[in-house]
Amino acid sequence: MADFQNCDSCSSSPLELFERVTAQGEKVRSLKAGKASTDEIDAAVKLLLSLKVTYKTATGQDYKAGSPPVDFSPVSNNGPTTTQDEDFVDPWTVQTSNAKGVDYDKLIVRFGSSKIDKELINRIERVTGKTPHHFLRRGIFFSHRDMNQILDAYENKKSFYLYTGRGPSSEAMHVGHLIPFIFTKWLQEVFNVPLVIQLTDDEKFLWKELTVQKAYEYAIENAKDIIACGFDINKTFIFSDLDYLGRSSGFYKNVVKIQKHVTFNQVKGIFGFTDSDCIGKISFPAIQAAPSFSSSFPQIFKDKKDIQCLIPCAIDQDPYFRMTRDVAPRIGYLKPALLHSIFFPALQGAQTKMSASDPNSSIFLTDTPKQIKTKINKHAFSGGKDTIEEHRKYGGNCEVDVSYMYLTFFLEDDDKLEKMKQAYASGALLTGELKKVLIETLQPLIAAHQQRRKQITDEMVKQFMTPRKLAFDF
Repeated sequence: MADFQNCDSCSSSPLELFERVTAQGEKVRSLKAGKASTDEIDAAVKLLLSLKVTYKTATGQDYKAGSPPVDFSPVSNNGPTTTQDEDFVDPWTVQTSNAKGVDYDKLIVRFGSSKIDKELINRIERVTGKTPHHFLRRGIFFSHRDMNQILDAYENKKSFYLYTGRGPSSEAMHVGHLIPFIFTKWLQEVFNVPLVIQLTDDEKFLWKELTVQKAYEYAIENAKDIIACGFDINKTFIFSDLDYLGRSSGFYKNVVKIQKHVTFNQVKGIFGFTDSDCIGKISFPAIQAAPSFSSSFPQIFKDKKDIQCLIPCAIDQDPYFRMTRDVAPRIGYLKPALLHSIFFPALQGAQTKMSASDPNSSIFLTDTPKQIKTKINKHAFSGGKDTIEEHRKYGGNCEVDVSYMYLTFFLEDDDKLEKMKQAYASGALLTGELKKVLIETLQPLIAAHQQRRKQITDEMVKQFMTPRKLAFDF
């Protein structure tokens, strides 16, 4: 799950942004020339990258030294807008200046994906014969690439497989990390297809201050939480990159094929890498791309190259798969299809950063019932009014209220959720009462998860992570 960060450059004009990027570039060069400390140089480079992303989002163009913006096109398709309204999304950073969170309709336009509309949801229901998951009904999974193609093939008795993943940056996962796994489990059950889950411990080693051993340990601990979601061992393969890459010739062959077809200029443009990034980071996108192709898993699909892949993920991961979809036909493979979810907000609101290092920014899967209650009561951002009298008179704002947002993810009863929305908006339901409903929803859900996780042995993890044939014949 990507981080939320406040945007500190939103109000600058394109020309001001250009000048800030230029000045910051000069600063980085002078720090390097003056042999400044690594920490100081890294901080300056990080700010430079952030400014370049902001500049590109504001102008629609990459920053080019000596070429100030003349004609720039903001991302909005509703005519020119100031950059104050824009959101910034890449695989590592999510920034928004709006208390409601990211504007996902604009993001669809910017990324060139398609909205999951009522027609597609109805089609999924017809094809599977099952009621659509509440994540689909409520727009939590809101955007897609080629989902109709997956359904066309499925109706013609042609199977596909699911691929999702997790970057194991800490031992404890929070409730937001469960979203793709809850939905992927539902997809696996209604379509009855194989699933591969990638644990990118190599990525976390390259990006974070972790040893190789610690990154791998986090992968194993996170695997236990993923298995506790209830995945079927006969239909699911979980793998650590640090472990599987050296054991699978099919996987590594695909990695190098992808690497050969993506230039350094392309990854710099897509991911914002610079000349000072280590080569591990520059080559990593090919490793996240490789599971999109069935020949990366010969033990599951034999030598078949034409099994299409469907990837449920948060939309910040889309840049990896835009690159993958661009490469796929050039190396003789099918493009993966995608289903994108919205971001899970931090307790303090959709503008603030959710961090594994800040225990109060989210509800963790290790939290006790008492911790859950305290965190929600103390830290969950409220859309209510300052006094009971004002709240009764004017009502609360569900669009910014974090307790209500969390209930859209975890309260399955549509009627109950709608009644609470009406009651809160009218002022009949108070903030404390809404928080109480969330507490009573999350406490049993997390306690049940903890019980299931206790049953997961090291031997079970090993079985899930052993390359093997699954319960499907290809």
